[in-house]
Amino acid sequence: MWAGVRGRCPNCGGGALFDGWLKVQARCDACDYPLKDIETGDGAATFIMQITGASVGMAAVAYNLAVRPPLWLNLLIWLPLVVLVSGGLMRPGKGLMTALNMLRTRKDS
Repeated sequence: MWAGVRGRCPNCGGGALFDGWLKVQARCDACDYPLKDIETGDGAATFIMQITGASVGMAAVAYNLAVRPPLWLNLLIWLPLVVLVSGGLMRPGKGLMTALNMLRTRKDS
């Protein structure tokens, strides 16, 4: 699972998992495992949206209750933070979902 989080092939841990930002490679460079057959769907995006929404949303509510900033300041603070947090978590999240799905399909076979 840690190999997927690091963006490495979940099968061998050596080859790159991604071809670009979030596109999974067709095959592993190191072990030739067919990575394109591992389907993750929108699972990673769903979890990342929930994690980001809950954490940034609670921080925004707490900040607004304590400081009461104007709307423009809220937009200036929270919108870029949502983009940064979700963007930063998306690649490790997709790698983790890919690794977990690979483990699940191996046990089913």
